Amino acid sequence: MADVFKGLNLIEALKESMKSNKLSDVKDAMEDLLISRINLAVVGDRGEEKASFMNSLRGLGPEDEGSAPSKSPVAPEELGGYPHPKHPDFRLWDLPPVPTTPPFEPEGYMNRYKFLRYNAVFMTFTQIILSNSVDVFLEALSLQRQTVYFILLASVENTDKNLEETKKASLEVLKSQGVKQPKVYLVRPSNLDKCDFPGLLEDIVKDLPEIRAHALLLALPTLTPTLVTLKKESFKALIWAAASISGGMSAIPVPLVASMVDSSIAVRILTKAQLSLCVDDESVERLARQQQLEPTRLKELRTCVLSVEVTKVEIKRRLAAAEKDLGTVSSKLVEMALPRHARSASCSFTAMLQALNSAIDEMAADAEKIVAAALGGEK
Repeated sequence: MADVFKGLNLIEALKESMKSNKLSDVKDAMEDLLISRINLAVVGDRGEEKASFMNSLRGLGPEDEGSAPSKSPVAPEELGGYPHPKHPDFRLWDLPPVPTTPPFEPEGYMNRYKFLRYNAVFMTFTQIILSNSVDVFLEALSLQRQTVYFILLASVENTDKNLEETKKASLEVLKSQGVKQPKVYLVRPSNLDKCDFPGLLEDIVKDLPEIRAHALLLALPTLTPTLVTLKKESFKALIWAAASISGGMSAIPVPLVASMVDSSIAVRILTKAQLSLCVDDESVERLARQQQLEPTRLKELRTCVLSVEVTKVEIKRRLAAAEKDLGTVSSKLVEMALPRHARSASCSFTAMLQALNSAIDEMAADAEKIVAAALGGEK
């Protein structure tokens, strides 16, 4: 998928900021990635399928605290909001369905629900797409908003044949109303690893600005081993930014400042990784409950101590070990990663880069084992 290249592109952009002495831009990028600030809107009839979809996007089951109920407590024409339990700046917004009765003006609907404030909009439906929904889609395109997607939500009653017929008919509706490259994504709300959701995610990642694409990947639950890999690639950009800041701080002539900054940044990143990769106790227990597995069985798959608990003691130990290993690290890595004027800070940069990348690799390996076991493919 495209995010590997997005990660490299983002790193190149951060390098340019370093060359221009814009360390504040690098810090801002790191904060954006750590916070995972993103807003997604879900348009459509409120019911079991839509609620299940919004819950799955946040890694929740129907009985988990904070889950969206199938019978929405929100008034039919009002906006509902559902925060992420682990990433508070990642929010899902429950928008009512597009009206079906005339007269209808797409601009009025979009203005009422502040359509353009969302990073992406999911236009969900369970029957054939209706004309007014297509009008809203076309109006969004005319305003240069490309991140609007039609999603056919499958219910337990649907047969594969029925779903394919509905998808095909909906594509014909889109074509008849002038959509040049119509796409409909078939999604099973409680099993996002199935059907078209992986392709939908790939398209969203390509369409979103790079920082937002990374933020979305880091906030989503670990649905598949592929998504674990994508999260790991996103963390490469975050680690590069942190290492750059570490390299800049190492030049400060105040005792212990650099090491304090290094460990503080590392704690934030690896805590984020623990939550993003869903290897923390709460996430593992929730996944076990959803898959009707024994939590201990999944917890025992974790071999990295940072998957279990992120502590400053362990982080400082890893940073110290990385510094001792600097003599074995090729200077070519530093030359490629840092602009010329910043290479005097290369020791701190390389130690941070090595320590954090190694930790992420270990935590991601744990996440892959847990996901594989939860999906029935034990490793």
